[in-house]
Amino acid sequence: MMTENHGRPPLRVDARLPDVLTAVVAGDHAPRGSGPLMDVEDPATESAIGRFEETTADGVAQAVESAHAAWRGWSRLDPVERGRHLMRVAEALRADADQLARLESLDSGKPLSQARTDIAGSARYFEYYAGLADKIHGETIPQPRGTFVYTLREPYGVVAHITPWNAPLTQMMRGVAPCLAAGNTVVVKPSELTPLTSVLAARLMTEAGLPPGVCNVVLGAGHTTGDALTRHPLVRHITFTGSVEVGRRVGAVAADRIVDVNLELGGKSPAIVCADADLGTAAKAGALAVIRNSGQSCFATTRLLVDRRVHAEFVERLAGHVAGLSVGHGLDDPDLGPLISARQRSRVLAHIGRATRDGAELVAGGGAVEGVERGHFVAPTLLSGVTNDMAVAREEIFGPVQSVIAFDSLDEAVGIANDTEYGLSAGVFTAHAGTAHRIAAELQAGQVQVNRYSGAGVEVPFGGYKNSGLGREKGTEAITHYTQLKSVIVATS
Repeated sequence: MMTENHGRPPLRVDARLPDVLTAVVAGDHAPRGSGPLMDVEDPATESAIGRFEETTADGVAQAVESAHAAWRGWSRLDPVERGRHLMRVAEALRADADQLARLESLDSGKPLSQARTDIAGSARYFEYYAGLADKIHGETIPQPRGTFVYTLREPYGVVAHITPWNAPLTQMMRGVAPCLAAGNTVVVKPSELTPLTSVLAARLMTEAGLPPGVCNVVLGAGHTTGDALTRHPLVRHITFTGSVEVGRRVGAVAADRIVDVNLELGGKSPAIVCADADLGTAAKAGALAVIRNSGQSCFATTRLLVDRRVHAEFVERLAGHVAGLSVGHGLDDPDLGPLISARQRSRVLAHIGRATRDGAELVAGGGAVEGVERGHFVAPTLLSGVTNDMAVAREEIFGPVQSVIAFDSLDEAVGIANDTEYGLSAGVFTAHAGTAHRIAAELQAGQVQVNRYSGAGVEVPFGGYKNSGLGREKGTEAITHYTQLKSVIVATS
């Protein structure tokens, strides 16, 4: 159902931001130049809520050079002091959490409660890596008498972060915080669809005392601003989150330039529901997968593999959850907001249509939200009778569409789960601990969840197998990907 507008205030972007946003370089907005202007849309109303000037190649160069100049001092700063800087950023994000959440909800469409969770997570990244900043160390390696060997973990320099539109601030801070803790500086390019919180956060970081140039933000599309950023010779590491198609292009640039790269790409995550599972818990988890960012999440479980013995009961339970979900403007805090754009909405609707033509049964949803004329809304949708050869089971839809596939044996279920080009996340629901551990070992995914399916804490490494990407974010593991290893060999005789 569609939620009502309960006295929502008029749309208004933060007064601390200029009418036309520009890149944030060395702690301040760059002067207006000759770049084209682009609107920022509220996807729930299709109204423009902001405007920015695309950063030109020259502007990108200035941002990178600023970050490189700042790196010299930042990398030599006592790690304890770097940690204190990061802790102050965490405090600044928490102090402005309400406004950041509101902006995140406006430009991404996500419900306000989800946006608040994202802002809290963004602050937590800085808090966590503030505590790690002075604990990045190498090791000693035993050698024959007369030789002493030790290793050092050192920063790369300037790291480029290209972030997606589905979780703009948390995706930014997930990479920026460990980069800064390790002594790197960063230039961030948020999606052109959702730049608001990235720009405001960069200003808040400077106000919190982060040295100018340590975190710069450039604005624009991937094929222009993003390409200029990844190809700049002073960028020594690239981190990209987005589609497999664009990830391949970014990876090709990194290979050509011989720089390291983190790629977090797509997913088609399965969850195996065994006959002995708590079906209520599993059904709720299946509905939550289409709630988070309206299904626009790379790790969302969108293939529910269900034992045929409990298939009918499970579908009935899941249908009840999906049909009861509310849809509306993010600031009204419904269960689901809109999709990010008209293009994405059309793509999702096309996938649903193809699935039914391929033989899937439409159990709930399946199209536009009744009574809604504006906004990129799609009703939460449940498909049963799906087989793993259907496009809806193989392609990343990025929308509120859940599919149920029946299986007859656990070996068959594992085979279906692994029969995909992706390997970002997976899950299993069962009452038997031995079954859970056996299936977890056999699933080809970077993260496996048991009897739950939601995001894990900042302490838990995250990344994919196969076409889901390269490298790991989060936890202490992220530090290894944002540092390079040096071995020192000393003659002691």
